[in-house]
Amino acid sequence: MSGVAAPERDDTRALTVVMHTAFFVLLSASVARYLARHAEGPHTPWVIALSVLLAVLYVLGPALGTRPAPRRLAWLGLVVTAWALLVVLAPSFAWCAVPLFYTGLRTLPPRAAIPLVALLTALAVAAQLSLAGWPDPNVLLAPPAVAAVATTVFVVMQRQAARRDALIADLVRTRRELAATERREGTLAERERLAREIHDTLAQGLSSQRMLLQAADRLWDSAPGTARDHVRTAAAIAERSLAEARRFVHDLTPADLAEGGGLLRALRAVAERETTPDLTVRVHTEGSPPDPLPAPVESALLRIAQGALANVREHAAATTAILTLTCLDDQIVLDVTDDGRGFDPNASAGSASAAGQRGHGLPAIRARLRQLGGTLTIESAPGEGTALSAAIPLEPR
Repeated sequence: MSGVAAPERDDTRALTVVMHTAFFVLLSASVARYLARHAEGPHTPWVIALSVLLAVLYVLGPALGTRPAPRRLAWLGLVVTAWALLVVLAPSFAWCAVPLFYTGLRTLPPRAAIPLVALLTALAVAAQLSLAGWPDPNVLLAPPAVAAVATTVFVVMQRQAARRDALIADLVRTRRELAATERREGTLAERERLAREIHDTLAQGLSSQRMLLQAADRLWDSAPGTARDHVRTAAAIAERSLAEARRFVHDLTPADLAEGGGLLRALRAVAERETTPDLTVRVHTEGSPPDPLPAPVESALLRIAQGALANVREHAAATTAILTLTCLDDQIVLDVTDDGRGFDPNASAGSASAAGQRGHGLPAIRARLRQLGGTLTIESAPGEGTALSAAIPLEPR
């Protein structure tokens, strides 16, 4: 807004300077003309005194500002009165009316300024007719035409400036509202992203620990060796979750990827951790992933694998799960299959069951894929296991 207001202020200042200069030029010319023709006239002292008074009053105007306050109105009345007396004594001073049009239009609202301009015009016409000595059509029509043009141009410019100011104010307000909306949307998107990260790391780790510790508690008396194995596995998961939490606080990069070795190594590490006496997780690959694979794609695929395996572990009652990474020229596909109980993907109850009791599994996977322009396909049926396929497009190699 300031970038638009600065040129506008410069234009207004330039117009004001031109009008002030024109006033003093016309006033000086009128005084010179009068003295050249009527230096010995009886009204000369009055004309000179009124000219000086009018010049002094005009100079005091800028110090009063531009608002139509009482002092400003009183000043304008004195200027017009002094000029009118000069016109009565010396009709040649009528030409000073043109700069006074601008002064009146700047000082008064249009409804009051237009009658003042009409009055000034009438005085100027009467003065010029007294000089001409006969009803000269040029004298009768030229001053009103000049006054009409000057008034119309000024009023139109004022209205355009008001509309422009209103438009700028609307644009500034709209920009602020848009910025606030973008901040809110960004905050909500960041919260959703953080929720997915927490679900795919800390929540899954805590869920696994709970299941292992519950199993250890049940077997503590009957099979203490197996129970201790469960406790050790839970401790390892806790250690891994702690590493994920630290990495999460630092830069949200999955710990398996931060250790280096790429996506395949990270998937194998996840499969190894998820493998238990009741569930075997294997990793297959078809083709070789691009090197380097975009970090957001690597992170998303790893989190999708973790989320899918968490659903398998908690809801599928499967004995085998397979992670298959297929690398094509234009996309990379991660398939997660299991031989568990399956569900009906088209049934709301089945979808809720597959998503888990937290209700965030499949929605989180879909959200990750949607951010990267990917797609999710689920094939399952009760008693026939589940196949989940996540495809993410890549730049052609």
